[in-house]
Amino acid sequence: MATPRIYHPGAPRRSAVKTGADFRGSPLATGPLACLLLAVTLGFAPGARAEEGVLLATTTSVRDSGLLDTLLPGFEARSGWRVQVVAVGTGTALRMGAEGNADLLLTHAPAAEEELVASGAVVGRVPFMENHFVLAGPADDPAGVAEASSPADAYRRIARSSAAYVSRADDSGTHKREKALLREAGLPETGGWDGFVRTGGGMALTLQVAGERRAYVLSDVGTFLAFRDITGLVALSKPSPAYRNIYALLRVSPERFPRVHAEAARALETFFLASETREQIARFGQDRFGRALFVPLAAESVP
Repeated sequence: MATPRIYHPGAPRRSAVKTGADFRGSPLATGPLACLLLAVTLGFAPGARAEEGVLLATTTSVRDSGLLDTLLPGFEARSGWRVQVVAVGTGTALRMGAEGNADLLLTHAPAAEEELVASGAVVGRVPFMENHFVLAGPADDPAGVAEASSPADAYRRIARSSAAYVSRADDSGTHKREKALLREAGLPETGGWDGFVRTGGGMALTLQVAGERRAYVLSDVGTFLAFRDITGLVALSKPSPAYRNIYALLRVSPERFPRVHAEAARALETFFLASETREQIARFGQDRFGRALFVPLAAESVP
């Protein structure tokens, strides 16, 4: 059996990718083929549905940080429904919702989520927790990101010095935020400097590539902390509203897509919003990192 390319917290550190690997232009990095390969790997084929239960299409950060492993067993034990998790970039998760190939979405790209609500493919959008993004990099910080006055200044410093930078480039919520920060800095969304490379993969893989290249990278704080010991990177950014990261739940419309498991999806959404679950979220990460990785938002009623 081949050695996995992505290592989870607590796994022994081995070389996850070839040092200096550049994924630009790889047909396996992005596009329909990548989605198909990921689906097959996860045991999910286009059009396939769990016979009983709920299919949750989610951003990778809540999987890679370990949050779902903490929360979902309780839901399955109490409800009797099985949760089939498809952890992909937010852009792919939203496309799955738009095509009726999921029951519930857990994503973190507010503008794109609102567009999906307006399309009628999902029933409402319920923000339920948040954390923040961090701009991380090597401890010696060759571009001087720690001295930057703003996120835009940080990106301009990286670009001016042609420092190594690794982008997910996968249409995820993190990638969408990265593009917005680059635009704010007056830089191309595709980077444009020599040290800029793309993985086309999830947050865990991208962090590990950045660690091996001693590169800068934008990450949600939860996955960054979970992989900090593996990558050796440090958080260099200062707090800013531009780094706020809100996670929301979107139920796929059973009126638009009759095969959706509406009852199970509503039950899982209600579970995520329950006070007991919110308390678990507020505690998650404190024992290992001395801080919570996610902050539950004020409770809202399920539409």
